[in-house]
Amino acid sequence: IAARSVPQLIDRATSPRDEGDAKADGGGLRDAWPDLPLIKTAPDPPRKQRRQDLSQPLPSPVPAPGEAQPRDCSAPAETPRVESSAGRCLTLQERLLLHYSSRVAVAEERAALAQQLAGGICAELQSFLRGKCPELPFGSLFLSGPLLDGLGALAADRVDFMLPVVLDPALWSLIPGEETVVRNPRYWMIKRTGLEYFPRGRSPWDRFIVGRYLSSNALSETLHKMLVASVNWPAIGSLLGSIIRPVVASEELKLEVKHEQVELSVTLFPVVEMDSKVLLAAPPEGLVENLWLESFYRAEVSRVKELDAGDCGARQSCLRILNGLCESHPSLRKLSGSPLTHVVLHLGADWAQENLAARFQQVLQELVGYLEIGVLPSYFNHKVNLFCGLLEEEIDEMGFLLYRAVSEPELLLKEK
Repeated sequence: IAARSVPQLIDRATSPRDEGDAKADGGGLRDAWPDLPLIKTAPDPPRKQRRQDLSQPLPSPVPAPGEAQPRDCSAPAETPRVESSAGRCLTLQERLLLHYSSRVAVAEERAALAQQLAGGICAELQSFLRGKCPELPFGSLFLSGPLLDGLGALAADRVDFMLPVVLDPALWSLIPGEETVVRNPRYWMIKRTGLEYFPRGRSPWDRFIVGRYLSSNALSETLHKMLVASVNWPAIGSLLGSIIRPVVASEELKLEVKHEQVELSVTLFPVVEMDSKVLLAAPPEGLVENLWLESFYRAEVSRVKELDAGDCGARQSCLRILNGLCESHPSLRKLSGSPLTHVVLHLGADWAQENLAARFQQVLQELVGYLEIGVLPSYFNHKVNLFCGLLEEEIDEMGFLLYRAVSEPELLLKEK
């Protein structure tokens, strides 16, 4: 039977599609995810995971010949197995831990050097701003990002400089995102108030007003000119034993730092904190002048660490692995960072270290479901859709890869 069947299967796989096939007319790539022929899979998993089904066992690949039947996701010892380069059969749990130790984790000495270098640049930039713009009440620059907080792929060596913009609450108020011109609950506007009592010029930030609103674009453009034309980066780099260059062509405030042992990518963000909101001068692309992006990063880091401390969980390890994998796959890069963190937070409790493999697969499965509907609600504000900036073709490409990866995680873990 096998001798007859194999040639037939090969013939079917290599023959052209029947013109009458109904799927030839069919919609977008996203509609075709469930029809992909998956290798070593059980019956196709559902196209999206419902909230009420999160406690159900994950679909798992069919075991190899001679291998015991896997149990449900509550029994992590029977995770899917993949072949190592040496031919030894590894469970998915073992493969994830190996990937973490060899591709994600950074030596403590290297991480400490990167933080020290970033701290030195931060201090020099703070000194420059105070000397150049003494009239502007900037707060103290501080470092942020995965290099310090441990949720990203530490090997990327990215760091953010957060520059507080100190506003007088009597002169400024926040306009909710739903009432802005883009009708997006994540973007806010900062309005100048009390002009009848406190005319323009009363606030040092009035020079950045556009139509009675504090313009994130105007402030960023001023800082960009300073970074490019005014700061003596060669002198600062020589002092710190490195080469520092501002990225002239970028709309963001970015620096590239090269040291003998590490390389850093630095992004400067003006940040406003008002009414328990953290707003960044990172407006969407387009002609909008005055929008400020609400950042959940501080709350994300705090909540993930709090949950991991409560159940000795593997959330941080899983996020580092996932962020590293998304960074290494160009089609998945827009999923790294905040979207992955919010998916992990939506999954709730039971993140024991021995369940890392099961939870890793469940995050992939959840991502497929969110991509299918094009909506990923923020854990902290369900009105905010973290996928609102994705294009339809980007969603299709991500869903195509992640749907296969649910049952074939090695598609993401294989060496580049």
